Amino acid sequence: MKRLIRWLAIAGVIGGGAAWWQRQQAADDIVGSMGSAGRNATVAKMGARTGGRWAVTQARKTFASAERREELSAEFEMKTTEDVVASLGNLKGAMMKVGQMASYLDLGLPENARATLASLQSDAPPMSGELAASVIIDELGAHPDELFAEWDPAPIASASIGQVHRALTHDGHAVAVKVQYPGVAEAIESDLRTNDVLFSALRVLFPGIDTSTITEELRERLSEELNYELEAKNQRHFAAHFDGHPFIHVPHIFDEYSSRRVLTSELVVGANFTEVLEWSQEERDLASETLFRFTFGSIYRLAAFNGDPHPGNYIFHGGGRITFLDFGLVKHFSEADTALFEALITEMVIDQDFASFRTTIEEAGLLPPGQRFSNELIGDYFSFFYDFVQHDRVFTFDEDYSAAGVKAIFDTSGEHGELKKVLDVPSSFVVLQRINLGVIALFAQLGATGNWRKVAEEVWPFVDAEPSTEMGRTIERWGRASGARASYEGL
Repeated sequence: MKRLIRWLAIAGVIGGGAAWWQRQQAADDIVGSMGSAGRNATVAKMGARTGGRWAVTQARKTFASAERREELSAEFEMKTTEDVVASLGNLKGAMMKVGQMASYLDLGLPENARATLASLQSDAPPMSGELAASVIIDELGAHPDELFAEWDPAPIASASIGQVHRALTHDGHAVAVKVQYPGVAEAIESDLRTNDVLFSALRVLFPGIDTSTITEELRERLSEELNYELEAKNQRHFAAHFDGHPFIHVPHIFDEYSSRRVLTSELVVGANFTEVLEWSQEERDLASETLFRFTFGSIYRLAAFNGDPHPGNYIFHGGGRITFLDFGLVKHFSEADTALFEALITEMVIDQDFASFRTTIEEAGLLPPGQRFSNELIGDYFSFFYDFVQHDRVFTFDEDYSAAGVKAIFDTSGEHGELKKVLDVPSSFVVLQRINLGVIALFAQLGATGNWRKVAEEVWPFVDAEPSTEMGRTIERWGRASGARASYEGL
């Protein structure tokens, strides 16, 4: 459990701050009545309860049998995790993202602790139906009972910034209506201003990091995520690109029912991530291939990355077909950014030229020039993050690889420890770190197996290889039949 608390703190740095959501009734202001001091006090109380519970458990274990000590440890882990879930579920905003992230990253958590945290993915405590309706009245000018032919006041999902309700339009379209929590924007902005606390753990681990760059990037991304009008624009961008795609679906936006704090899109039903884990390995591999093509292909084919890859953002339909949700946290890349990513892949994977790779990361600001580390040491460290596409072979993601990825980023001991301490994180890499942690963790749970090098060569436009899988061949046939743009190929 010490590891849980440690990794929650680290994930908080990545996720980007703490936003307190005080559960209220009717038209009470959910967040506005609580300042950052109150939110920090809540986290402090949670830590104090954990510490007290730990001391009592240790005392009880002193004279217990080995079997009883295991029982006491399991009881401590479960009660503490439940406490964390209860607190983070009510915190909302970016701090709840910490819990969501911890639920699918391999942090060495006991299975019961991971399962408890998983409830944060889509089942956090909701705001009342009346309060959600008041937001819609403020934003759209009428009560949802008037706007829609049918409106369900009970949410079907509750997340970190808003919750989702089911509705039916007057012309018969089933829709999902996302309503933002009142006050959450102000709370997140307040907490981002207190970045000295937010990034203290990161500065201790990595003295070379310029936390102001990370702060600004996260502030910009989180501010964008709070703007549902911008999210709608992002979603339309992805939806237009993947319109008619045989495996990737992005829901249609209903602009007449959307605003800055309300977002309405077509309602999609299917299996959630937990259900997919019970599917056959063949089905899980197909789902993994689609996730791979969408995640990595979008960077090069759309110059954009949907930066919130947690399980609650996917709806699975079997046969590799997936609906992708939530386009609030989208990073758009410049031509210089994508050229940099291409150079890194070419030098590390295709040419395996560590000297050129070093020069590139120095010029990009990732590694300060003139460091004493050898090219081989630098190449050995960074090659881990390209391992699954490094060679033409079948590769299976597993929990050990996922855990090693977390360790590779945050553990400053071992032969690469001193190197990590001098590395910086350019702004274009901040959101991309979610690939190293989030997507790979999902692949590990799926046991994703495939020749990812071959699939990647289809996705990378600077290689643009022929299809290597049946999915790739299906996509190619669809692209030709529909007259799709060349940028579709490989996705």
